[in-house]
Amino acid sequence: MSEEFVLLEPEDQPGDEWEELDVSDTEADRIARRQDREFDEFRKRIKDTEQFKLQESVFDDATLAAVYKLVQDGYVDAFGGPVSTGKEASVFEALGGKAGERPEPGSAAAGGGPDGTTPDREVAVKVYRINSSNFRQMRDYLEGDPRFEGIANDKKAVVLAWTKKEFANLKRARKAGVRVPEPIAVQRNVLVMELVGHAEERARRLSEVDVENPETAYEVVREYMRRLYRAGLIHGDLSEYNMIIHDGELVVIDLGQAVTVHHPNAGEFLDRDCENVATFFTRQGIDVDPDDLRAYVTEPEPDPSGEPDEGLGPAPGDDPSE
Repeated sequence: MSEEFVLLEPEDQPGDEWEELDVSDTEADRIARRQDREFDEFRKRIKDTEQFKLQESVFDDATLAAVYKLVQDGYVDAFGGPVSTGKEASVFEALGGKAGERPEPGSAAAGGGPDGTTPDREVAVKVYRINSSNFRQMRDYLEGDPRFEGIANDKKAVVLAWTKKEFANLKRARKAGVRVPEPIAVQRNVLVMELVGHAEERARRLSEVDVENPETAYEVVREYMRRLYRAGLIHGDLSEYNMIIHDGELVVIDLGQAVTVHHPNAGEFLDRDCENVATFFTRQGIDVDPDDLRAYVTEPEPDPSGEPDEGLGPAPGDDPSE
């Protein structure tokens, strides 16, 4: 499969790893508690729809309230069937609305329209299951993240924080010039984002394609890893299974577990990402050393003034005295 792998242009301010993320009760929680008549009718209509009859474990009342709120706010106009189903989350296709935080005009998430979103653009709706999510593993990635200090130690709080974390990580990655699904809205355990490809013809994972130009693909991957790092993030689960190819672009997905560079396990996660990437591209015929990749990713950004740049300090896990 021959692709161009065009790089995105980063924005000036990709984000602040110390930003505060609100994980308190949302309007969806209040709707679910109130059980108003319109929501009750919406719930019955969704649960009677053919494609959702086997999705009872996904669409509990609070999750339906979150979807209801996204529909009310104009982020979703019509719901479709499942695109993918996993243990912790299911992704559904939907038609996006025109309200709220619009994607960048002309972008893929905006349907290419000059005025922002278009009524017929397809979006992805990712729903995290609260009851079946891996609570302990999620907790490991959240603990030590300065954005989530003091989060309650229960499954609901962790899953809701995880969903908002993925939304925030996608926003920051996009601003840093990393090609990721463009985030559109988040409500409770439901995330609305760009649908890369189409439900009928989904984008293929890097593991599923014959990469005819692995050198170029590797250059894009390592550059995206460096841009993430300079924006204060480490993917934490990067491999050929979390990258997809669509229309000449390599897209990084599944940023829910991405951690800040000051996370206590950041060095371990970065080493694992480098090992995974190096192993995959070595199988493609390129001699990739994970230590060289790590050095490239953590190289300090040049100072425009010409003065030595301290960057983000020592790479996570490094001994500053060495």
